Amino acid sequence: MTLFRNLPARLVSLMALGCAGAAMAASEPVVPLATTTLVHADGTPAGMARIVASGGHAMIAIELTGIPAGEHGLHLHTTGKCEGPAFASAGGHLNPAAKAHGMDNPAGSHLGDLPNVTADAQGKVSTVIHYGGDPQALATALFDADGAALVLHAAADDYKTDPSGNSGARIACGVLAKG
Repeated sequence: MTLFRNLPARLVSLMALGCAGAAMAASEPVVPLATTTLVHADGTPAGMARIVASGGHAMIAIELTGIPAGEHGLHLHTTGKCEGPAFASAGGHLNPAAKAHGMDNPAGSHLGDLPNVTADAQGKVSTVIHYGGDPQALATALFDADGAALVLHAAADDYKTDPSGNSGARIACGVLAKG
């Protein structure tokens, strides 16, 4: 996939431009934290994601195909299992601090909350998300005893409804691996 071939250079460029309000120097090294290959509910490949850290910030690069057009909730889940078709094995959202769900929730948000992603008319998602949390705390939570998963939902996250953002069924899932 095109995004991953030049991932470090692209991330450094985005960070140097202050992506999502983060002011970082282009000279910061890019450190791989996690990768995953996501699958659809029927087990066919859906795409890839990579999480990297640089300058005290993390970025998540995602490329997916075969996704229904429109906005979709995306979350980090507590368990590194992706048994289809419902992906319930991934557990709930990653939430080690026991906070409420949602970036717009006055009592939230938890570690697994991520911005929605949008699939185009051809069913493709290609984006880089700035992750606002501490990369070291993120890595620690992702790689606890049972690991973690990245899950794409059928509908957009409303950023406030606890516990799932009213984002619907889980339609793609990938177990996160170190590096």
